[in-house]
Amino acid sequence: MQGIEVTQPPEDSISCLKFSPESIPQTFLIGTSWANDIRCWEIEESGKSVPKAIKTHDAPVLSACWSQDGTKVFTASCDKTAKMWDLQADQFVQIAQHDAPIKTIHHIVRPNYSCVMTGSWDKTLKFWDLRSPTPLGVIQLPERCYCADVHGPMAIVSGAGRFIKVYSLDNKPTEVKTIESPLKYQHRCVSIFLDKNKNPAGFALGSIEGRVAIQYVETLNPKDNFTFKCHRSQPSTNSQPQDIYAVNDIAFHPIHMTLATVGSDGDQPITCCAVDARGKIFAYALSYDWHKGHEYNNPNKKNQIYLFDCAELKPKNRT
Repeated sequence: MQGIEVTQPPEDSISCLKFSPESIPQTFLIGTSWANDIRCWEIEESGKSVPKAIKTHDAPVLSACWSQDGTKVFTASCDKTAKMWDLQADQFVQIAQHDAPIKTIHHIVRPNYSCVMTGSWDKTLKFWDLRSPTPLGVIQLPERCYCADVHGPMAIVSGAGRFIKVYSLDNKPTEVKTIESPLKYQHRCVSIFLDKNKNPAGFALGSIEGRVAIQYVETLNPKDNFTFKCHRSQPSTNSQPQDIYAVNDIAFHPIHMTLATVGSDGDQPITCCAVDARGKIFAYALSYDWHKGHEYNNPNKKNQIYLFDCAELKPKNRT
């Protein structure tokens, strides 16, 4: 799988890819990187990418998300700030502050309020009204936040020590459950999946051990939850050791609920991925993920982003 290459990719490791929401007619892609920048491309019907604009933080940008109406982009950075990029006014302003790098950022829209949720290595989860410099609320986490996802009334947050917290976002953010991790090693990414009525049902959790857990938040049958191995080498003999790679990102198809996982195996690691809101395009980024340290970084290896047609990635019919 390769696809159509995106023009003018970031010049350092790519940390996050996000497509614009379905609320706007055009398709835009944003990408963040360790080069301190966030880039925006318009994706044409042909698959051609047109670079639109670039904004920068003072340190690597680790995550980003779109506003629900598609007019703004929110970014989280190692400079301990989160910023809002108003695409129409071309303004880039700070909206949040932590005491350590911010790892995750999500826009929350509920019937009675809206805010931005930031998760940080300072072991806090903060909720920000864009009209105020002080947070609406602060939740103390057991450890550093490594990954999070939000869909409708549900938020999943995980991090160091393999903690998993489930929050209800109705009325105000409230913890509803702590889940014991089904994985033995550090969590790397999390993605919420939906039921047949398009309500959040559970989540997929990836680890550094090349394993993914499928976990339902509410289920009467524990057998609904399971784990599977992925991003591992296939030894040619039984005596040959198996190479195990981190699962760097997980993305669900918005229509078929099939999932894609990307990892550190292959000639060059795939650091992140995304599926557009209409379920037509799968984007993935090739760049060094630093899992072997600085000495294995090849500065001559180009960072790349590819777009792949995923409209027909439907579940297989099983008898």
